Amino acid sequence: MKDGKYIALVTGATGGLGTDMCKKLADDGYFVIANYRTDNKAEEWSAKMKAEGYSFAMAKADVSEYPQVVSMVEQIEKDHGVIDILVNNAGITRDGAFRKMSYENWDIVIRTNLYSSFNCSRAVINQMIDQQYGRIINISSVNGQRAQFGQGNYSAAKAGMHGLTKTLAIEVANKGITVNTISPGYIGTDMVMAVPQEYRDKIVANIPVGRLGGTYEVAHLVSFLASKEAAFITGANYAINGGQHVY
Repeated sequence: MKDGKYIALVTGATGGLGTDMCKKLADDGYFVIANYRTDNKAEEWSAKMKAEGYSFAMAKADVSEYPQVVSMVEQIEKDHGVIDILVNNAGITRDGAFRKMSYENWDIVIRTNLYSSFNCSRAVINQMIDQQYGRIINISSVNGQRAQFGQGNYSAAKAGMHGLTKTLAIEVANKGITVNTISPGYIGTDMVMAVPQEYRDKIVANIPVGRLGGTYEVAHLVSFLASKEAAFITGANYAINGGQHVY
């Protein structure tokens, strides 16, 4: 804890989902550390956040690279204290039909989306065990639960997060640590909003609630799972997709 606040690390913080996660956690009383990879983008993002009244600690690392993650976590612990809440949010896409998919596009998506969850969780788990408290929240995807043409790499990585979540959850369940997954559907991020209107209309037509999800809605769920009151929820996956995929 720092100054009586639980310390929360959000990876991939400067994206649309990450931004609202950081804001919501800060609003709810957490000391938030925003992970980033690119200096210029992070500087612009941090300045924008300060203009909106938020002052986040920043932590640089390519979370697909384990040595960088270890160094980042060691520096965070030195500067601020043990990480109490970890949100594994970093992720990318490199879509393409499997028969045309390059090894490079397979590898980078698996490393960025799945290895990063291992890297960050592994770097914080023993400290959480020592203090008998922790929250790990893995951001997966509806396409880790169902098939999606052209996303063999992405779907495999996101499905892998479910397996990691469930296994780690039962290993640390009696240590005061919960591990859960959130699987968003189509959310109104900058990336999705950049899709031509005609394609977005087709996406929305397949969502029973009739709209895209809001980044703030995912952030609200993150903050709930990070709370002390969610202590009996572990090994779970929360679908937040407007009814697009039910099971």
